Amino acid sequence: MQRKAYVSGVVALLAALLAGCTGSSDDGGTTDDSNPGDAGTASPAAQPGKYTSLPEPCGAVGHNTLDAMLPGLKQITDPDQRDKAYEGEATLTYNTDRKVGCGWKVQATDATDHLLVDFERVVSYDNAVSDDNQAEQLFAAKQTAADLPEPTVSASGGSDDTASPSTGAGASPSPSASTSPASPSPSGSTAPSSGPSATDTATATDLQPRVLTDLGDEAFLDDELSSSGSTAKQRTVTVAFRTSNVIVTIEYMEQPTTVGVVPDSEEMQDNARKLAAQLAESLSS
Repeated sequence: MQRKAYVSGVVALLAALLAGCTGSSDDGGTTDDSNPGDAGTASPAAQPGKYTSLPEPCGAVGHNTLDAMLPGLKQITDPDQRDKAYEGEATLTYNTDRKVGCGWKVQATDATDHLLVDFERVVSYDNAVSDDNQAEQLFAAKQTAADLPEPTVSASGGSDDTASPSTGAGASPSPSASTSPASPSPSGSTAPSSGPSATDTATATDLQPRVLTDLGDEAFLDDELSSSGSTAKQRTVTVAFRTSNVIVTIEYMEQPTTVGVVPDSEEMQDNARKLAAQLAESLSS
């Protein structure tokens, strides 16, 4: 009798354990192999950028543009040296898929000019941030570092139409854009005989470092004049723009050979902006 009771108890215990292991989710619970986070919780990956490669930088600038920006090229008499000068020199990079650049430096009789073109393709490694958004953040940091002045009120009473409306108005022109008519520039411009007129002031306002609204998705222009007094002043005009996930930067520098001569701001800005427009068009084609 005791043996039968023991066997019956073991059978009952096994049956209870088996029922617990194979229980279903009828009571609202989950089974052992279920995963609550699997269904419908994965977020779609952010969109990749438009550009998956970069242009060959030393071939991105045509000869006519180089002639306009680097007048010393036409003064090189040796054909081989001139051809080499047109070719430019590629900047050092360890990943041509992500960053490339090219520089040209030419000395003329009245000034030395230097042009640098840089392309950067931005790739986001965060699934929640698209390539375009990552490039937008990097460009914003670049523009902040340029420390552009507030746009001024133009002679017509409105703010400069090349400036972003969100940046405000009313500040004086930046000292980096040359407003002094004291000396002729290497391009041959001469100083007026009287003080600055309203037209001169408006022109100086138009030439100040500023946001550009007609180039790429976003762009800005910076203009800096060195403050060294013992040597000829060097002017550096920078135009940077972003289109989708590519950031393009143009640095255009000129240093006259004669002390007291100031490089022409308007001419240099025009040349840099024309090149930027050409590069933007080539990227979009």
